[in-house]
Formats: sequence, C-alpha cells, structure tokens
Amino acid sequence: MFSDLRALDVFLAAKRLRGVVRRTTLRHSPALTAIAGGDVFLKLESEQITGSFKLRGAFNAIAALPAEVRERGVAASSAGNHGLGVAYSARHFGIPARIFVPASAPQVKKRGIAELGAVVDDSQPDYDAAMVAAKAWAREHGAMFINPCLGDTLLGGQGTVALEILEELPEVQTVIVCVGGAGLLGGMGSLLRRVAPSVRIIGVQSVNTAAMARSLTAGRLIAIPSVPTLADGLAGQIDEEALDIGRHALDEMITLEEDEIGAAIAWLHRTEGVLAEGSGAVGVGALLHHRVREPREPVAVVVSGSNIDAERHRGVLERHGGAAAKAG
Repeated sequence: MFSDLRALDVFLAAKRLRGVVRRTTLRHSPALTAIAGGDVFLKLESEQITGSFKLRGAFNAIAALPAEVRERGVAASSAGNHGLGVAYSARHFGIPARIFVPASAPQVKKRGIAELGAVVDDSQPDYDAAMVAAKAWAREHGAMFINPCLGDTLLGGQGTVALEILEELPEVQTVIVCVGGAGLLGGMGSLLRRVAPSVRIIGVQSVNTAAMARSLTAGRLIAIPSVPTLADGLAGQIDEEALDIGRHALDEMITLEEDEIGAAIAWLHRTEGVLAEGSGAVGVGALLHHRVREPREPVAVVVSGSNIDAERHRGVLERHGGAAAKAG
C-alpha cells in the first residue's frame, strides 16, 4: 500500500537509470504562466527516449530482477507506452519480451514496440482484457509479468520524474500529473509526500477514463466502461492498491471533457511547439480551462508522453484550431 512505499526506492532507481534514460527538460512557460496567474513549468517527459515517462519504471523494474529471472523473458500489458518502455529495456538486456496491447492502441505505439524487437499481441478488445491475457501468457511460459502501474521498483522509476523536478525547482508548490492506473502518481507521490510534504499534488484524467475520480468520490472501486478517448494512455480499471495511492497522494482530482483535452493538445503544439498525446496534455488542459482551484506557484506540470498517431494529431489540430487559440 502507499504507506509502504519508500522515498529511498526513488533514489535507488535514479542510480540505476543514470545514463540510460533521458533527463527531460523542465521549461518555464510564459504563456501558461499568464493564463494561470503564476509561474508554470512544463516537465517534458514527451522528450523521453521512448516518448513517455514509462521507460523509467519499466527499465528499473527489469534491471532489479535477478539475472536468472530476467533471462526467462518478460511480458507486459499496456496501452502502448509501458510496452515501449518494456521493449526498450528488454532489448537493452538482450531478453525476449511480449507486449499485449488493445486492438485500438495507436499504431505509433504498436509499431514502435515491434521495432524495438518485442512481440506485439493486439488481439484483445481493450486494456483490461490485454492485462488478463498478458498475465496468463506469462504464467504459461515462465516469463516475468511487468505490471504497468504497480510494484516498488516500477513506482521508484516513475518517481524519478518528481526527483528531477525537485532538483531543478526546489521551491515548487504544486505538481500536476495525469492519472490512469496510478503508477506515475504513486511514484511521484512516494517521494513528494516524504521529502516535500507541502507540495500540492493534483491529478487529472479524462471523463472517459475516470476510474480514479469516480472511485474516490464513491469511496470504493467503481468500474468504468471502455469507451474511446484521446487519453488512451489513461484507460482501464484501477484496483484497491491504486485507489489507496489516490487517497493518500492526491490533494485534488480533476476530470476533463474530450474537447478540453483536444484543445490542450492543439495549444501545446501551437504555443509551445510540444507534441503531446492526450494523456500527456491533460495537466496543461486543467490549467488552460481554469479547472485547478488553487494553483499555488510555482507549478510543475508533467507532459507525460508524445506518442500520438500523426493522422489523429492532424485531426485534433484541425478541429481545435479556434478552441486552442481561445483556451484560457
């Protein structure tokens, strides 16, 4: 549970990841600062080697395995970005990997996984079915299942995003992070709650992926339907461990409509020159649409990934040209 997570795991992960993952840019955004009324910085995990923060947790989880376990290979379920991180890490260690993704996963993610040498299985209809299939395949073939959202080593790797923010912006007062299965939230929260407890942590997700938001409101796990969303990286159900992370790591939870996410993708591209997928843009969207109640400055917003199909990105830009310009 969240109380068992250690800040030490983040520091150990940072040591393992040194020289492997990219230390991404923390960039001041004058335009977003003007909209929010206080200094806003973008943590551009969209610049990461595999196009998202997921490489951090995947590599740390695989690197921490005993050699004899690692050599049997790994399997993972993913909306795409975790799969890219696992595939990259498996190639680094010279081990086989099989990644289960939904049939609807973006082509850029499926193609990238295959190009890194992993086997892609996209036979399942949605994210949750892909996880069931991945766990079953791993058991049958003696491979290690690399959970996309949980596990101390995975969370430790994701927490290095917060560590880099604190190193470069120690005065940070608010951190805004996307929330799906709570891996990034859990990793960042495990560090921030322990070494910078005054920092306010705000989570953002799509109304179409709002398993965390609905469960927090209800005080229990709430299942959500699998429906199309721009924030495909945040899709899927959560479990009790993820809900526990949400309860202890979040100060505020925000959900955005699909049009608000599209406007944020377009705004980032046109104003900041940043390519962001839907899950990567939700934090910026929360500020653009004035959904954050108390954005105490300075604010750091994690732009978590850039893996969006080119055709879909063009469509978003065409649809949200006016909306992006007017946001804020």
